[in-house]
Amino acid sequence: MPPDVCQLPLVGGHPALDLVNTLERGATSPHDFLSDPSALLRWSVLAGTINDVEAEQVGRAWRDEPAAAHAGLAAVRDIREGLNLVLLAAIIDADGGTAGDSVEAGAALVALHQRWSGAAARARFVLESSRVRLAYDTVPAMLVPDRIAEAAYDVMLTADLTRVRRCPVLEGGCGWLFLDRSRNGSRRWCRMADCGNVVKARRLTERRRAARPSGS
Repeated sequence: MPPDVCQLPLVGGHPALDLVNTLERGATSPHDFLSDPSALLRWSVLAGTINDVEAEQVGRAWRDEPAAAHAGLAAVRDIREGLNLVLLAAIIDADGGTAGDSVEAGAALVALHQRWSGAAARARFVLESSRVRLAYDTVPAMLVPDRIAEAAYDVMLTADLTRVRRCPVLEGGCGWLFLDRSRNGSRRWCRMADCGNVVKARRLTERRRAARPSGS
């Protein structure tokens, strides 16, 4: 049984990549950790896109207007899928190609821009310590999708997308995306203590089995 969304490890190195990882894509029947608005709200606090006070405000707004809750969930799922397409297109594989489709990624960028534009239209300018920032908090019912649209904007424009990696499925990994912040860019696994050690242990068992004398 898959773990609860609050037990989902945050390995992406950025909330936008952790969002992509809330959907298990490799299985025949993919498991969506953002199964309903309640799960989305709990994950948003876990990922740091909203705080506890904001979560209470969003929860009240969503209880008063259930349709807004489901619209927020649908918006976040759309952002998640668009981000997945864009980030896969940015990943360079061992042969120098990309893991995704550039045409699909281009269409996804248009949709992501529309999502961010809507969020920015609801935002306000705030002056803090001699700097101005956009605060995405004017409409509680839209706070979660707006903050997640902001996170998508941030990762696409500020992160080094050449450092985006995918835990190698063909080698036994889980397929989660993460930012490789290692000094030499050689990180391969989402978590060495998880996928990395499992694959290493499997390979060790296979080598030992192959080294046994015939008939033993």
